Amino acid sequence: MKRFATANWKGSGKEGKGTNTTQSGVLKDTQYSYLSRFENGIGTNPEELVAAAHAGCFTMKLSFVLGAAGFTPDNIDTKCTITLGDGVITESHLEVKASVPGIDAAKFAECAAEAKANCPISKSLNTNITMEASLA
Repeated sequence: MKRFATANWKGSGKEGKGTNTTQSGVLKDTQYSYLSRFENGIGTNPEELVAAAHAGCFTMKLSFVLGAAGFTPDNIDTKCTITLGDGVITESHLEVKASVPGIDAAKFAECAAEAKANCPISKSLNTNITMEASLA
């Protein structure tokens, strides 16, 4: 399986502007800029997109891990915070809260740790990945 996205940039790094488009069309000429990346401008930025990818990938992986352990989650909510410092992503922090009938906290923590270690986005990131996992 292969998926793709494209980026276009016009101008200098600080004054220029760019767009992102995804294969699915969910993002289509979605703007990003220096202001949206490093300040509070309108638009997306690469770190936000990495955070979305990591949150989505981890959450789906956790659902699969829970299923393999005999549990079906009612709900999993994950927030991913990407930290950028000195031009490098220094951390990806996952905050997950889930409602999983019949599971105890220890088994849930084990499943969450397995998902964190083995989701494809976690495996692709060359950074510190931290997590807070709790049952709702």
